[in-house]
Amino acid sequence: MKPIYLDYGATSPVRSEVLEVMIPYFQNEYGNPGSIHDAGQRAYDAIQYARVQVAQALGAESAREILFTSSGTESNNLAIIGAARLQRSKGNHIITSKIEHPSVLETCQYLEQEGFQVTYLDVDSFGSVHIDNLKNAITDQTILVTIMAANNEVGTIQSIAEMGQLLKETPILFHTDAIQYIGKVPFTVDQLGVDLLSIGGHKIYGPKGVGALYIRKGTKIEPIMFGGGQERRLRPSTLNTPLIVGFGVACQLAVQEAKSESQRLTSLRNDCWQRIQDEIGNVELNGHPVLRLPNNLNLSFDRVEGQAILLELNRSQIYVSSGSACSAGKHRASHVLKAMGKSDDIAHQSLRITFGKETTENDIHLFIESSKQALHYLRSLMI
Repeated sequence: MKPIYLDYGATSPVRSEVLEVMIPYFQNEYGNPGSIHDAGQRAYDAIQYARVQVAQALGAESAREILFTSSGTESNNLAIIGAARLQRSKGNHIITSKIEHPSVLETCQYLEQEGFQVTYLDVDSFGSVHIDNLKNAITDQTILVTIMAANNEVGTIQSIAEMGQLLKETPILFHTDAIQYIGKVPFTVDQLGVDLLSIGGHKIYGPKGVGALYIRKGTKIEPIMFGGGQERRLRPSTLNTPLIVGFGVACQLAVQEAKSESQRLTSLRNDCWQRIQDEIGNVELNGHPVLRLPNNLNLSFDRVEGQAILLELNRSQIYVSSGSACSAGKHRASHVLKAMGKSDDIAHQSLRITFGKETTENDIHLFIESSKQALHYLRSLMI
């Protein structure tokens, strides 16, 4: 049987269109984009074109608002640390939520060591941040709010546009981690009302090792790396031309196809969830039932640990996740599910199934049949 990949929330394969544009910059057009000779300038021009592609994908006013990084994680670090340090003369209070990606949570915890005060907002049982909780947390010392657009584990989509509207008339900077969001839900940065927005390449069929930070015109941040003048001195390092070129195409295609692919994935997801309820049962859906990423199902199966199901499915070459990939190897209850009020048992029983471009109805059928067998076997061991 051909392997069935249902872990697109962790990473995605590089599209053929993306790989095709990257290859020349590995082999033939290998000039340093910082060099002034023709080989360097060809690389520089390719990067600038990719910058335009990313800007257009996000609905940015100018390509100069796009800063290339090595990953979504780096983009989150640069946005949060860079904004907080530069704004420190105006206040020292940051607001985030308890269900953020570790690249946000651990960055905020790091800033607490520098003397910043951080409020970690509670979420409801669906993993949603309530706008009133954000409003009540704001003080005259608040300088930055960072709330993810969609959760990487349970798929819950936050009301970022409503938050952006709330913060619009304040001097508070607003950052969102949109790494899971882009390509799944159509949006522009103006619709969201954000000042800073992070994205990465490998969740949208682009290469690993590349990301971008949108910085709205007029928004100031400090660098957190030093040693060169690249990217307006905010992110020194020789730019990775082939990865950036591929990232530009990946962003362009992801946004062009977001509406149609979202509809297709939503239909697959809903059919899968209905069949699981009908044919397996004793299962709980984690996350918002409607306001969730179209490709995400996070489920807790009664009396069986998610990792055990994962390993049984792996025997059948069906690949899923028992939590976010960034937490792999750490056998502890998901901080996201715990923040949502789930018990340790429910959290340990969770399984994340994420669909993508190659997912078919037959894949869903085989996943469900294999899950039935896996659950029957695992529960039989408990008798």
